Amino acid sequence: MTTVQRWTGRETRALRHALRMSIRDFAAHLGVAERTVSKWEAGQDAVCPRPEMQAALDTALGRASHEAVARFSTTLGHSPQPSGETAGRYRVQSHKFIPAYLGAATAERLASVTALTPRPHQWLDVSTTKIPSPEGSCTAHVYACGVVVLHLVQDLELTGLSSLATWRYTSYEDDLPWAAEQITGFLLAGLADKAVEPEYVLSMYVLSESAWTGDELDNALRLMSLPSVLVDRHSAAEPQPVENHIESRLLTEGFEQAAVEPFGVNGVSVGYASWSGLAYHALSPERALPVDDLVACEIDVQMLWAYCRQIQRAVEETHDPMMPPRFGWRFLRAAHSRLATARVRETAQHCMMRQAALRTSGLSERLVQAQAALRETEALSERVSA
Repeated sequence: MTTVQRWTGRETRALRHALRMSIRDFAAHLGVAERTVSKWEAGQDAVCPRPEMQAALDTALGRASHEAVARFSTTLGHSPQPSGETAGRYRVQSHKFIPAYLGAATAERLASVTALTPRPHQWLDVSTTKIPSPEGSCTAHVYACGVVVLHLVQDLELTGLSSLATWRYTSYEDDLPWAAEQITGFLLAGLADKAVEPEYVLSMYVLSESAWTGDELDNALRLMSLPSVLVDRHSAAEPQPVENHIESRLLTEGFEQAAVEPFGVNGVSVGYASWSGLAYHALSPERALPVDDLVACEIDVQMLWAYCRQIQRAVEETHDPMMPPRFGWRFLRAAHSRLATARVRETAQHCMMRQAALRTSGLSERLVQAQAALRETEALSERVSA
């Protein structure tokens, strides 16, 4: 049975989302005013409802369906033990990357009026700032070329891989509207001409405490990188975890999927990348890739993906893509070279990581297409001006 020792705004919000209720419906369910629920959730861990409200929340959780309780527990990072076969508990750090295109002019205005902190970067001006998040820590990385990438970090303790996979799908329902609100309302605060709409969320999971060894550990990381195989998205109105015996079989027997690419090193690490994201576990932490290196690579990849997507969108809308000259096709050519070419003194692990991220994201092809589109626009502009 799932219980809460002390309700705060964080647990309250998690219960409301697990019950699939709006603030209005949840307030009516508890018999309180809407502004009371909003105040709880806005205060997060700093707000503790009164004792009588603690009891009301206990009752609401106790009367919730098994599915709602599972969603509540997973959101808070302590999923209930699945029925059937016993699964070991494990800890994973979830990294979500949510990119959006702002435009170079907006990024420049933002840097001039906001206390952003410059972040060291080898080939592009980047600044960062913290974004308030009820689910973990979040940092906004603002690139001079006009892309912002939100990096959301959440520490989870789970039982069974299907718990992680289901959490991924259910939490994504809130991630995009939340990111849009934070970028437009908090980060830009009126600087943007229109609302910014992120299109997708990419995940990376860093396994810190494992419940598996040997081949099962390798299979677990494969499954983390491609979690869709652990979710039944067609059985009900919401994603459901696959049956326990399916997860057990996949862990024991493994599965082959061309879309999953390894980048680990024997005895050092286990790493896999797919279109859905990355999964990594350090067997020998002193020799494995630092998490910060994994994050830096993925943020750059997602920044360029979003930048190329903006160019692609203009082409599909039959417009000539117009980008600032310093961020034209030569900028993309140089960025592609930096990501695809090995650096002096760079380890083999770093090369494998970058190549896996490039191939599974499809970024190389997008960079080539974006360069061609910008070259064509530049050539047309030169002919008109001549």
